[in-house]
Amino acid sequence: MTSDHSDLTLANFVVAHPKLFVLTGAGCSTASGLGDYRDKQGQWKRAQPITGQVFIHDETARKRYWARSSVGWPLFSTAQPGPAHHALRQLQQQGYLQQLVTQNVDQLHQKAGHEGVVDLHGVLATVSCVQCGHRIQRDDYQHQLINANPWLSELSAAHAPDGDADLEVDDLAGMSVPACERCDALMKPDVVFFGENVDRDLVRFAMEALSQADALLVVGSSLMVYSGFRFCRDAQRRQQPIVIINDGATRADELASLALAGDCGQRLMTLAKHLS
Repeated sequence: MTSDHSDLTLANFVVAHPKLFVLTGAGCSTASGLGDYRDKQGQWKRAQPITGQVFIHDETARKRYWARSSVGWPLFSTAQPGPAHHALRQLQQQGYLQQLVTQNVDQLHQKAGHEGVVDLHGVLATVSCVQCGHRIQRDDYQHQLINANPWLSELSAAHAPDGDADLEVDDLAGMSVPACERCDALMKPDVVFFGENVDRDLVRFAMEALSQADALLVVGSSLMVYSGFRFCRDAQRRQQPIVIINDGATRADELASLALAGDCGQRLMTLAKHLS
């Protein structure tokens, strides 16, 4: 693995700012076979994902979501950590990473052994009742979906981000979406859908951790969603340095002390090697 001047600049920066607050996005997981939402210019690659309001109030859209999710879940659930996840875990072990907050819902940081991860947008591995809060594993809900709709297991489609799939089903009238086993209300993935608010206590905890850090390191995120961009705004107000590693433009490029393009996994692996 070769290094260029920017890799050395990054390593020197981390040595000078050893208490890092790290914010990660979909770019960390593309090497694991999971897609991302935006292109290198920060524009949508595909139709915007379902919103929380539509999921709750539109039965047809909800059925379409679960049909697509049933196809995407098997690959998503078996994805393994990539170079970025392993490198960030190594940085934590080396004592350079104070707090990691991720916008991803795949728990690949945890699979890599990372400790104390804040899942800003929730996790896709569990499903909860919107009424009584009863929670079950997504694997168990997958079995319920397939048992109620055997034809779902025969579908195939290109995989999309967050366990979704690029699938269009014309007739969903006969599809049955399993309800809560306890109160018969709607079941919803434990993720923050577009248009929903991130848990305030979680944001408060993350902001406090950022205030105690030496610098903010953004990895693999375009920061087009405000839930991530807010950390850059907060760091800017305190004049904390911001470093961005992303394969494309981001919303905070003008705020960054250092912005590095290229594959974030390779960048981070090189960084961990320099610091070892």
